Amino acid sequence: MRKFIILFPVYNDWKSLWRLCEEIDDQVKDLDANFSLLFVNDASTEKKINFESNLNKINSIKIINMKKNYLSGRCIATGLQYISKKEEFDHVIVMDSDGQDKPEYIIEIFKKTLNFPNKIIVATRFRRCENIFYKFLYEVHKMVTLVFTGKLIKFGNFVCLPKSHVEDLINQGSLWNSFSATIVKIVKEKISIKTDRGKRYYGPSKTGYYKLFYHSFTIMSVFKKTILLRSSIISIIYIFLIYQNVTFVKLIPFFFLSIFLSIIFTVSRRENLDELKNSLENIDGIETLK
Repeated sequence: MRKFIILFPVYNDWKSLWRLCEEIDDQVKDLDANFSLLFVNDASTEKKINFESNLNKINSIKIINMKKNYLSGRCIATGLQYISKKEEFDHVIVMDSDGQDKPEYIIEIFKKTLNFPNKIIVATRFRRCENIFYKFLYEVHKMVTLVFTGKLIKFGNFVCLPKSHVEDLINQGSLWNSFSATIVKIVKEKISIKTDRGKRYYGPSKTGYYKLFYHSFTIMSVFKKTILLRSSIISIIYIFLIYQNVTFVKLIPFFFLSIFLSIIFTVSRRENLDELKNSLENIDGIETLK
């Protein structure tokens, strides 16, 4: 029987996480597979609430407690390192811990793995629940990413990874920078399912405009060489169009492009294969709940 480990980065979302666990247990109860849960506690400042629910289908639950806050992407990377070295598994499903990745889609993911056992399955977000302005900015982010990298990235953390691809990912320094971008960078063929992004179970959304911009630059910085090449080509074309009538105003785009490239190459410094490989040293302890 195949073994699935569901990996959650979590920061102060314990109430939402426990509810999500109960719903997952109900969703997978009839699936012919073993399911385990692994939480990577990103040095949460809120105390964990007691979890007394009986989960019938879930075989085990572990919490990896981090010494310091790493943010969700690096918690995922640490979790994948731990799973690869310490656990027996066939697939890893990565999910957010607040309910925005809906548990009912696990059934569809499971069915896809029956036909495509060695393929990465990504949950593309068909509908979102944020305000109109945020949705507009998110579409701008996707288009800018497409123009400068040639990649249209329409998925986030909600992904199912076969064991072979977990091994590939944990040997990429870019995983320490961006989870989704690293998948796009090294995996040519992926299977996708359309999903609706849910609402947080409890508390206000932690999504903000700063996080969106930061998220956008971390994704694009994984493709910094491609961005530099495409920026050069765009600049040459633009110069050809304006060279007969150059004005100060027409040179302003070069100023913004230089700032853009500076940010990209600064953010790209987050890539660090050594830190990724040593990430288990940041584990403060491991709790076994079941």
